[in-house]
Amino acid sequence: MRKHWLLLLSLLMVNGAYSQTTNPLRDSLEHADKELAMRPDSIDLRLKKARWNMELGEWEYAKTEYDIVLQHQPDNLAALYFRAFVNMKLNRYGFARQDYMNVLRQVPNNFEAKLGLAILDDKDNKKTRAFDEINMLVEAFPDSAEAYAARAGMEKERQMDYLAVYDYSEAIVRDPANTDYILNRLDLLIKLGKREEARRDLELLVRLGIPRASLKEYLDKIKKN
Repeated sequence: MRKHWLLLLSLLMVNGAYSQTTNPLRDSLEHADKELAMRPDSIDLRLKKARWNMELGEWEYAKTEYDIVLQHQPDNLAALYFRAFVNMKLNRYGFARQDYMNVLRQVPNNFEAKLGLAILDDKDNKKTRAFDEINMLVEAFPDSAEAYAARAGMEKERQMDYLAVYDYSEAIVRDPANTDYILNRLDLLIKLGKREEARRDLELLVRLGIPRASLKEYLDKIKKN
């Protein structure tokens, strides 16, 4: 589940789907459609197809697959959890909340569902509750990079920039190779005028494999500040 949660976090952070024509996932999806035509009762195949739909940004198609799975297996944790995420992407916040609550009914201390609820409440403009939830999650799971990063994202949105830098730093300590966390901290450091620290983050990204040319926008901002 944790592996798939990392995928969902990345999907939350990007707006565009993969290319409809060049993504090899498209071939896998077409193959799954053909297999489903022959094996329409295969739960595993539907879960795989739904995951590919999600990676392509096809939220309605993914929801349809999860709906079918849950008609046959109402307590299927994977389907409940991922349908909650899909419902959130479709702005169906009430349905997403119900799915997360059904996960927690079966697994009361499930980290991913609790984190999903906190992010959902933040998106649903329940800001105070979301911040309370993420604070409790950080306290309950102090070794979780994802929890610190999610709180940092909320703090960044609220322009609590110094706190966001701190939390991204804590996330990076726990997941040193996560370039998304470093990019977010770099952006904040530039905004705060901390040029030397920003340069160190930029060099760290280069060492982690991001081409220097693709970071030119950040380098130009550092020079201007």
